[in-house]
Amino acid sequence: MVEVAVARPAPASGAWLHGVARHAEPATLAAIPGMDGAPVRAVSAAGLVAVVSTAPLDEYGEEPIRRNLEDLAWLERAARAHHAVVEALARRGPVVPARLATVHTDDERVAGSLGAHRAELVATLDRLTGRGEWGVKGYLAPGAATVDAETTGRGGVGTAYLRRRRAQLTSREEHLQVAGAAADAVHSALCELAVAGRRHAPQDRRLSGASATMVLNGAYLVDVAALPRFTELVGSLGGRHPGLRLELTGPWPAYSFVAERAEPALTVREAG
Repeated sequence: MVEVAVARPAPASGAWLHGVARHAEPATLAAIPGMDGAPVRAVSAAGLVAVVSTAPLDEYGEEPIRRNLEDLAWLERAARAHHAVVEALARRGPVVPARLATVHTDDERVAGSLGAHRAELVATLDRLTGRGEWGVKGYLAPGAATVDAETTGRGGVGTAYLRRRRAQLTSREEHLQVAGAAADAVHSALCELAVAGRRHAPQDRRLSGASATMVLNGAYLVDVAALPRFTELVGSLGGRHPGLRLELTGPWPAYSFVAERAEPALTVREAG
């Protein structure tokens, strides 16, 4: 007898992973729209809950998603939808956010991932319980690097312009150095009160939406009980460093304090 191998049809939809929590109420999930506009759902395994969106693989499969990630408009929509789900979950308790574009081809793969990474996930959830991520951004204070000299001096208008321009550049560079040292001091002081702190690269003005130069882009994991003191400290540090304008934001899902696994930013789990 000749055995004929029958190929299983490829699934039409996979599961976009948003995050992992200890539990999630069905009524809560029913009120949170996912990537396709339908409510997110839970996949439970190993005593944990993965919150996922149904992800049609003609858009979110490995090849389509790689193409889509090169489309900035698509990427922005996907990032906003993903973050909205994670943020809604974080308001109800600790959650381990998934990296953007983590797509499993079926729920079985999601459940298997929960089992394989259970110890790491539980340890992270324990660490995040009763804490929140807060951001502190530091910008150069307006007018701190201006030069008042306007005289032409000896050598004519052209020479005076070059002299004035050189003085402006020197003044700005010196101010950036002073502001950088102030940012270091602010970050160190905040880390002493926070459970943990991380400095991210300063954002470009097009991303930050601010006209001033950013010199501090810090993230801090703060105990809920310590939040009033943390907020007060940010205000106090702003007074001590007038060359910086400090901005406190949050709370955010704890993206900055989730261990990065050795896997690419785009993760599509193929069934097999």
